[in-house]
Amino acid sequence: MTGPGRYHVTLLLAGRPTLHGWWDDEPTARRQTASLIGQYSQPGARVTLVDEETGAVLTTWPPEP
Repeated sequence: MTGPGRYHVTLLLAGRPTLHGWWDDEPTARRQTASLIGQYSQPGARVTLVDEETGAVLTTWPPEP
């Protein structure tokens, strides 16, 4: 496992890393990710949730075209 938890969320604003969070519990990570999307849904923001164990991207906002 990479970092302090399996599920890693990243917030980029204008392409710069602004916030990171790690959780061991996927439902908690998804709730926190949704909260970040609600708080930072603005042009230039990007929120990504990754399962660090598998490398799978679970959520990306805004969605990939």
